[in-house]
Amino acid sequence: MTDYGHDLLFGTFVTPAPGAVELAQTADRAGLDLVTFQDHPYQPAFYDTWTLLSYVAAQTSRIRVSGNVLNLPLRPPAPLARAAASLDILSGGRFELGIGAGGFQDAIAAMGGRKLTPAQSVDALAEGIAIIRDLWDTDTRSRVNHDGTYYNVVGAKRGPAPAHDIAVWVGAYKPKMLALTGALGDGWLPTMEYVPGGPAGLPDANARIDEAALSAGRDPAAVRRLMNFMRMDGPPSSWIDHFADLALNHGISAFIIGGDDHAMAEALAAEVAPAVRELVKRERGA
Repeated sequence: MTDYGHDLLFGTFVTPAPGAVELAQTADRAGLDLVTFQDHPYQPAFYDTWTLLSYVAAQTSRIRVSGNVLNLPLRPPAPLARAAASLDILSGGRFELGIGAGGFQDAIAAMGGRKLTPAQSVDALAEGIAIIRDLWDTDTRSRVNHDGTYYNVVGAKRGPAPAHDIAVWVGAYKPKMLALTGALGDGWLPTMEYVPGGPAGLPDANARIDEAALSAGRDPAAVRRLMNFMRMDGPPSSWIDHFADLALNHGISAFIIGGDDHAMAEALAAEVAPAVRELVKRERGA
């Protein structure tokens, strides 16, 4: 049984295609916490996710926005850091950085990115996160210098500072990526359908993240556990006990639902989120 004690978040996973802006506005009006978009820059049927994030932030008023997850191999870390901070400032602190190592190497190479092995991709992501955080750190006076294997930043000025402490949520499944999440991430952002073993695989994944966090001198609770659900069976009312169980027994504190469905987003906000929050609050109090 693992409960990291985080407040609960509820949101949607929207396809970056026609109708995405309207779906985000529905989630915003309904009172959800997050609207997120997958990022596949090599997919011509999709809008560019960064452009969409910026437009959605301008067309909404309170909901937080994030890539789910941004493709680092095609979005170099130094420009990404400045873009993220800029969007966070312009949106009033409503941007979070979901990021991944990139999973489709041939497609990445076709767009001009480097084709890396899985191990190289993890190491490149670790370098990228370090650069991003350094550029956000405007309290340090020295310039950013990073002489890495995959990214080199020489004498870059820091800033701009984000409007709030942007969370870095890592899309991860395999052991090395889970270890990176525990050592460097503010959150773990996988999709339930892809977690090895499904819900039964959560204890092992959590343990790997926790062990890496402790080895890095961090509190495992510093790493929020988020989860995408691309397919949910039954009516929204049937999700309540399932989500409460995931929160109390597996530490999941953010529930992000796919499906591109306005009615589902409204039901998630009006029916599911309040009931799950109440159940979890009651059990935590007990």
